[in-house]
Amino acid sequence: MTGADRRPILLLGGGGQVGWELRRCLSPLAPLVAPGRAELDLADSDALRGCLRALGPGLIVNAAAYTDVDGAEAEPEAAMTVNATAPGVLADEARRLGIGLVHYSTDYVFDGAGRTPRSEAPGYREADEARPLNAYGRSKLAGEEAVRASGAAHLILRTSWVYAARGRNFLRTMRRLARERDELRVVDDQTGSPSWARCVAEATGLILARCRAPDDSAALRERSGLYHLSAADRTTWHGFAEAIVERLRAAPDESLRARRVVPIASADYPQAARRPPFSVLDSEAAARAFGVRLPPWRRQLELCLEECKPPSGA
Repeated sequence: MTGADRRPILLLGGGGQVGWELRRCLSPLAPLVAPGRAELDLADSDALRGCLRALGPGLIVNAAAYTDVDGAEAEPEAAMTVNATAPGVLADEARRLGIGLVHYSTDYVFDGAGRTPRSEAPGYREADEARPLNAYGRSKLAGEEAVRASGAAHLILRTSWVYAARGRNFLRTMRRLARERDELRVVDDQTGSPSWARCVAEATGLILARCRAPDDSAALRERSGLYHLSAADRTTWHGFAEAIVERLRAAPDESLRARRVVPIASADYPQAARRPPFSVLDSEAAARAFGVRLPPWRRQLELCLEECKPPSGA
């Protein structure tokens, strides 16, 4: 079957961090349709169903989400609509069409209970009980449950601490603040695995290619399930910030002002939503099923910052 004959992949959230990278990674698999938020509102279930039935895609990839963790505390219904109701609609339509759905979730479905910050405890596995601490995590868990309950062929990919060279994220915030302040104060009692959006997207592309998606929904159905897809190794937000500043200092970056990155407690940086003190994910199941592993978080950071460098002589 030629690319022109293939049913398209419908990508939702193509303007987000992971979605932007998926545009490049999925286009070799099939024609790609990626409507923006202005063209397709995930809060409008009827519009979602109408789009799917008119397009007749061969695969749905949902990288769209309500991602404002603190904002979700004030807008839990909005978060639930986008993160739970919409994935349920997508999954129902995928089942009706006989196609697969790829859906992304988060490490914030876990509460970190019994695992202290900086702990060397094993990362969470897919079978571990999810007990989210905040409205965002509850909405993402509800989305997972809706997808699983639909009966559609699906891959739910949980990832963590996602950042990119574009958009709003921790890396870009630290780079900006490091040029504005002499000292950065960063939380050091939350442990996780920073994951570059490009690595998540490339791993997704490999997984789908190995499932012969979107041409063979039966092959995807055979491997349906929940998988963790997160960077190897772990750090704290403070450790991540230190590594960012170290890389900027080594560049060297003449605009860099920050001389110190000071560790602080979560209590010293109050936020609307509680965060888990430990949310490291064990990604061995994805490695066994698909032969896919994300690099260590330091290597991912190095690659991303190389991407951010201005052209030589600029």
